[in-house]
Amino acid sequence: MNRTTLSLIAGTTALAAVTGFAALTQPDAPDARAGTEAAAQLPVERTSVLCPAPSMSDIAETSYTSFTPVTKGTGSGGEAALLSAARQSADGPAAGKEEGRSGGKQDGAQAGKPVLRAKEPGKPVTGDSSGAEAPALVGTADGRFAPGWTVQETTEVAAGTGRGLQGVNCTAPDTDFWFPGVSTAADRTDYVHLTNPDDSAAVVDIELYGKDGALKSEVGEDLTIKPHSSEPVLLSTLTDEEQPGLTVHVNVRSGRVGAAVQALDDRIGGDWLAASADPSGSLVLPGIPKDATSVRLVAFAPGDADADLKVRLASPSGLITPAGNETVHVKGGMTAAVDLGDVTRGEAGSLVLTPTDRSVPVVAAVQVVRGKEGKQESAFIPATRPVGTRATSADNREKGGTLSLTAPGPAATVKVTASAGSEGGTPVSKTYTIKAGTTQDIEPPVPAGLKGTYALTVEPVSGGPVYGARTLTVTDGGVPAFTVQTLPDDRGTVAVPDADEDLSVLQR
Repeated sequence: MNRTTLSLIAGTTALAAVTGFAALTQPDAPDARAGTEAAAQLPVERTSVLCPAPSMSDIAETSYTSFTPVTKGTGSGGEAALLSAARQSADGPAAGKEEGRSGGKQDGAQAGKPVLRAKEPGKPVTGDSSGAEAPALVGTADGRFAPGWTVQETTEVAAGTGRGLQGVNCTAPDTDFWFPGVSTAADRTDYVHLTNPDDSAAVVDIELYGKDGALKSEVGEDLTIKPHSSEPVLLSTLTDEEQPGLTVHVNVRSGRVGAAVQALDDRIGGDWLAASADPSGSLVLPGIPKDATSVRLVAFAPGDADADLKVRLASPSGLITPAGNETVHVKGGMTAAVDLGDVTRGEAGSLVLTPTDRSVPVVAAVQVVRGKEGKQESAFIPATRPVGTRATSADNREKGGTLSLTAPGPAATVKVTASAGSEGGTPVSKTYTIKAGTTQDIEPPVPAGLKGTYALTVEPVSGGPVYGARTLTVTDGGVPAFTVQTLPDDRGTVAVPDADEDLSVLQR
């Protein structure tokens, strides 16, 4: 997630070029300095991502895919690498408050061990690991590898709690995360993974909000995450209450972390829950599989004001209102959950939430279930930001992939490019038109002569905002294992104001 919008003058222009923190322009945002031209968009020169420890199962198989799109205006130098991070444990020294720890261990001497290095922009590179000792990863890219750098972590678990396909986009470090849709119920085992990429410790608070408001938990306060380390915190150890629909707020007091929730279920498998987009009055949750047998919406209003939301489904034929679920009422500071059933009814769909009256900021996610009783699998789709300038999806395969594109407002035209394969293949591009108020599921283009995996980039050409998600499916023993990743802007550019005007500001 990248929530910080920077007002760039000459000093911060240099900072953005070095760190890669991007001030992404909004389509209709007014210029921050009246009477001046809009800032130019230049490629970032440095960026970072954090990948959580993939699994605690001894039979887990995990693959990593690193990809940087070819971006104009970059130089010839740079590199991108993923390094292993240490995992804290309950019996380790100075690990913060000891309650709530998973007890997982990893030899600190292994921290910093290279796991994956990129070779060239435009071509994915892959790596893998197995078992419960696979570490969290800390990644940094600079130069020509930084703009749009994307890393996908995909894990297959053959049996046990959380069995199925688990996928997550490795995220940039941040200071504030919202996770609606977690659970402390008896049949769920949910961990929030916290990874600190920096040289100093991070101090974190984990807050839980249920149907009646905040859950009391001193255990989740003032947690210390050591430098260059990662820690999974079992949510059920933070409270005595068992609730199936909760919202987690990760608030970083000091430093920054990467955060993701791993939700494991005894009956319906498991997956990663990525953080929701920033609290907003209107939200889009794209890419609900057309064969979903159950869709559960969880929403939370962080403030004191109640939110009344209109619920609509962007289908292939337009926006429709689900019968019996026209609206959802979310009380301020409380979590609301609504079962929408098989809302897509065999067609592509995305949820569009808009205020019925006044706009109140909310966060939201859906839990999606596919398959029949006894052979079911689940995944999560959080509310997401629009594609923006460009979005990138790594770890796409010749079969089993679906790209869902949604235009909740005006119609839009987008260009979708399939990269070269990790082991061979020629890139190919196709253009698609998404009608106003619709969702279109497309079978992604595949590189000619594909060998290995490949990446997809989505670039809006014209029209209104587009939201996207990629679904990866693998059938194992009759279970429709799947995982869904949303496609927000890949943070490939940074806004840089005119240098002459910046200097004049500094001289005042």
